[in-house]
Amino acid sequence: MATGTGFSRSFVMVEDGFSNEGEERSQNSGQLDVGKPPRNLAVVRHSISTATLLTPTDPDLGVVGVKSASDGKSEYTPMIRSGSCAEKGPKEYMEDEHICIDSLLEHFDRTEGFPSLGAFYGVFDGHGGTDAACYVRKNILKFIVEDPQFPGCLKKSIRNAYLKADQAFAENSTVDVSSGTTALTTLVFGRMLVVANAGDCRAVLGKRGRALELSNDHKPNSIPERHRIEQLGGVIYDGYLNGQLSVSRALGDWHMKGPKGTACSLSGEPELQEIFLMEDDEFLIMGCDGLWDVMSSQCAVTIARKELMIHNDPERCSRELVREALKRGTCDNLTVIVVCFSPDPPPWIEIQSPMGHRRSISSEGLHFLKGILDGNS
Repeated sequence: MATGTGFSRSFVMVEDGFSNEGEERSQNSGQLDVGKPPRNLAVVRHSISTATLLTPTDPDLGVVGVKSASDGKSEYTPMIRSGSCAEKGPKEYMEDEHICIDSLLEHFDRTEGFPSLGAFYGVFDGHGGTDAACYVRKNILKFIVEDPQFPGCLKKSIRNAYLKADQAFAENSTVDVSSGTTALTTLVFGRMLVVANAGDCRAVLGKRGRALELSNDHKPNSIPERHRIEQLGGVIYDGYLNGQLSVSRALGDWHMKGPKGTACSLSGEPELQEIFLMEDDEFLIMGCDGLWDVMSSQCAVTIARKELMIHNDPERCSRELVREALKRGTCDNLTVIVVCFSPDPPPWIEIQSPMGHRRSISSEGLHFLKGILDGNS
């Protein structure tokens, strides 16, 4: 994602954890010089967490999947594992950040307020530098768990955390408050999954071969966002909010926002979606717009499912999605997280074949075929 300002900040890699607002940063991190070299030359990052790798039979890569979905009445317990891949792609600098926490209990080293199954993931696509993406990445989960509504009302606590992170960033004198970031997070809390999004990153659930989008892309030209922007006095020039920004929601970008408490066309408020995980929910793909600019949600699910059936490794799966996006000519940074909900690879999708000459295909198989056709287009 790019702004209309034309400058880019350097790439910095920060370890997992939280930072205070007064945390020291490198002496050059507050500058906005055009063409500034990256702080860190590493431009590719891969990670995998608690993956249980099995050795499934290598399937023929045709139509694959499962016989029938669960009725939801079983005592199903998800088993969380994840992998990620981030690469700067054709851009000069890397401005994406991401976070993968497969166990909140281990991350916080305490049990109060957390179920035995708890995880957190985030993709933050920065623009105008990395300050906003780094700050939100390091602090958003802290703001969620410290919110008075947590854990009784997860959606309210997450919404409050986004707004608090946005305001806290504006009040931090050690950062460049004109930098900005989109923010896509997923909180797994028991069998509850809550996705929050502000910007054009996207979360897609793989459900027995079918892609189910769990977030909306906040582009200025989308009908709901256009109406909201125009009602607040904003304008859209050639698809850019106020002629400057290609997204309509983001944290940071305080040169485009008014004082605290005033409504403005660029919003840091997330949209949230909550689902209850079932047995046919196989995996979640979280990616920045560098992935979705060149690939449909169904195509990504099809590729991911095929990869997981072969090697059952979410890191290799995320790496393959990045590789495919680069092959298709993406023009942006790339960050992909794949979260699996089972230790086993996805099962085969069975083609229904009733008696006689007629042939039919299950809905899962149909979605898989659509993904294959989309991937070859």
